[in-house]
Amino acid sequence: MSAALPATVLPPAMADTVLTLRPAPATHVTVRGLCKSFAGAPLYTNFNLDLPRGKIVSIFGPNGCGKSTLMNMIAGLVPPDAGEILFDGKTLRETKIGYVFQNYRDALFPWLTAWDNIAYPLKRQGMKPAAVKARVDELVALFEIRFDLARYPYELSGGQMQTVCIMRSLATRPEVLFLDEPFSALDFEMTLFIRAKLQDAHMATGTTMVIVSHDLEDAVFLADRILLLTRRPTRIAEIVPFDMPRPRLPEAVAEPDFVRVKAHTLEVFRREVNAQ
Repeated sequence: MSAALPATVLPPAMADTVLTLRPAPATHVTVRGLCKSFAGAPLYTNFNLDLPRGKIVSIFGPNGCGKSTLMNMIAGLVPPDAGEILFDGKTLRETKIGYVFQNYRDALFPWLTAWDNIAYPLKRQGMKPAAVKARVDELVALFEIRFDLARYPYELSGGQMQTVCIMRSLATRPEVLFLDEPFSALDFEMTLFIRAKLQDAHMATGTTMVIVSHDLEDAVFLADRILLLTRRPTRIAEIVPFDMPRPRLPEAVAEPDFVRVKAHTLEVFRREVNAQ
């Protein structure tokens, strides 16, 4: 998936400030001077962020703070009012991204089989049939698919549909993968499966991933960095590092490091929820 980034618009009072900011080392995505308002109420004002290359970043914060809006502005789905977003110094138009939507039932093409849904972006790129089959077969092996990909979406379970969505988003080998609430409609068994397969994909490809979650455990479990946001107008409350080795098994939630990071994240979250 790719989309055009809206033209950069910087208020005059902000321009000099933005130009003096530089991305940190090993930065993949650079956000500078981002502004967004809804109905005249500011959501983000002169917001700056560096997302590290090859890491999984979870976005977490109070309800209504704009978690999905931030990710969608970076992904080009929501236009910012002002600001600049670059990927390795490139615009979004020059960058290959993948996106996993929260509502997987609406994200898949119902008239295509699961296999053809996965292959769709490859065919759109003009890839030859043999190369398309080879790439889909590679994803089938990576995700250890046991269900029939000749079925149509309405014949699949929710977890199977979400798996197909993730495989499709990875098919074109994106530089950055965005995931909006990927576990929200899954049962616990499928949540464990998708957690494991996203880790496998990340370890195999090194793809930078950005995940929005409303569940604290999900936000911490996969993340290398947890981006904690404040109430509106939204700022960065804290970026919490989590360096537990991968693969992280389900039992990791009882490990001291996980418990410590989750507790600290909860403390910051509560502080921001209770802030006046």
